Amino acid sequence: MPLVLFVAFVVVPVVEIYVIVKVGGFLGVLPTVGLLLAVSLFGAWLVRREGRRAWRALQQAVNYGQLPGRELADAALVLVGGALLLTPGFVTDAVGFCLVLPPTRPLVRRLLFALAARRARVLAARSQEHAGGGEYGANYGRNDGNVVRGEVVDDDDGDHRDHRDHRP
Repeated sequence: MPLVLFVAFVVVPVVEIYVIVKVGGFLGVLPTVGLLLAVSLFGAWLVRREGRRAWRALQQAVNYGQLPGRELADAALVLVGGALLLTPGFVTDAVGFCLVLPPTRPLVRRLLFALAARRARVLAARSQEHAGGGEYGANYGRNDGNVVRGEVVDDDDGDHRDHRDHRP
């Protein structure tokens, strides 16, 4: 997690500034600022449109009693893509468009599902490896031949009434 935060708050801004400076050197300052504004406005319009579509698809799946896995993933991708499109910069805009545009979103969704499934398999294998056996640990139910025989004596001086359920 610290690596993700480092990339998000240090590496991405440095890369964005570098790309903006390079584009600004090629196009000029005003065209670069204009391009960033145009991309942001177009991104806001696109996110609004695709967000509505994703919300309608999610509602429809729920209304028909279906599990809305794909619809939830699409809504999450549009949300993250929208946040990236609102962030000034060409790199985040490119990634944001990949998450928001209808032709590329299914590709990203499949990739994320595959990564999540692989991660789940690794975590499941790791947890089984460390857990030993069943619910109570590796030694639960094991009979190693040492049996202690005894008798239970209740020394409680409390209420000794019969608390059993006598209903038919």
